[in-house]
Amino acid sequence: MADRPLRRYIFASDFDQTLTFNDSGYALAELVGIPTDDFERKAKGMAKINLVQQGAELDYLLLHDPEFQHKVRKEHLHEVGKKIRLKSDIKLLYQILEAGVDGHFFDFYVLSAAPVEVIHSALEGIVPKDHIFGTEFRYKPSGEIDTILRATAGYGKVAVLDQLLVQQVVGPDHIVYSGDGSSDIHVMLHVNSRDGLTIAVSESRNVSQIAKRTVLSTSALAVLAPILEDVAGWERARIRSFFESNGMLIQEWERVRTDWLTVRPALSESAEAAVVSANASTALANS
Repeated sequence: MADRPLRRYIFASDFDQTLTFNDSGYALAELVGIPTDDFERKAKGMAKINLVQQGAELDYLLLHDPEFQHKVRKEHLHEVGKKIRLKSDIKLLYQILEAGVDGHFFDFYVLSAAPVEVIHSALEGIVPKDHIFGTEFRYKPSGEIDTILRATAGYGKVAVLDQLLVQQVVGPDHIVYSGDGSSDIHVMLHVNSRDGLTIAVSESRNVSQIAKRTVLSTSALAVLAPILEDVAGWERARIRSFFESNGMLIQEWERVRTDWLTVRPALSESAEAAVVSANASTALANS
């Protein structure tokens, strides 16, 4: 590792909605008989009041919500992992990155707020356990969740990534991070500020405006395209040939720019003055 430091990279990926089509929380609620509408309502409520780190809503419910506490046991987390619908070609992506591309070598890690048992179960035989960082719990003898040991959410992902940099002796500009939503904002901003590459795999406005690249596909292998372009410096024709040499075909590759606009009628000067006056009156009444 020490004799090729300029070619060693870390590829880190979120799990829910990045490597999967399912959200662990919805799948777990359905498994134990909790209406998914109830889970969604509770999770959105916590997100709205910023009670927990973005992405850690399920962890909070498992620890503090009476219904989840009563019904969920450690074995359920293993079971739900087998029910998670994964994106295709994750194993091939892992193998290609591990083998290296044109002298660039990538260590593949998963960083997620999902319970680590869920991720271990879902990615068994695909990604080694010691390359998976999820939320860890301590359990009672009954299998009921007792306490939380570590939550890999929000700044928790940043802490794990910095730990990996030290362990793997990799420079901060040799990081590639892939994610899909608001729970990835902190780590993407962190990676961007240190000249790494960030890839959004959804059109979520929160993350696509921050990520340096956005790739939409049902195949996990699609993130190779920006990696080969931006890290290895390959042209499109060479990337297409590389995919074909690995038994895959890029059937469509469209690049578009998305502008997010909110448009509303403009107020006239008189209407705007009335609004300002009304707001001032309200402020005085409340003071």
